[in-house]
Amino acid sequence: MKTVIQCQDAPAAIGTYSQAVRAGDTVYLSGQIGLDPATMQLVEGIEAQIERVFRNLAAVAAAAGLGLEHAVRVTVYLTDLGHFGKVNEIMARHLTEPYPARAAVGVASLPRGALVEIDAILHAG
Repeated sequence: MKTVIQCQDAPAAIGTYSQAVRAGDTVYLSGQIGLDPATMQLVEGIEAQIERVFRNLAAVAAAAGLGLEHAVRVTVYLTDLGHFGKVNEIMARHLTEPYPARAAVGVASLPRGALVEIDAILHAG
């Protein structure tokens, strides 16, 4: 059985997907880009986008009754892997040890011209 998770504090889905889906004790957060949920506009600059992405992920996690401390897996998509250090720096403000497993992937482009997208898997157990 799966349950769709939705909230107003993160950008609405811009395609055929849900913000998150719960299956048992696991919650799968869809990728978030640096969209401001109030305006649905992309924030400016890589640091602002990374910060907004983590705030969006945290909002969806909260709607599922969890927090980012429940993350067991995170995937980071970057249009420029040179920004990986900034991701680490900002990620450390939002996640605590023990850190989740992670992958970082360089991509040619992201929706709406975003510079970064991050998805996550949370476990409630």
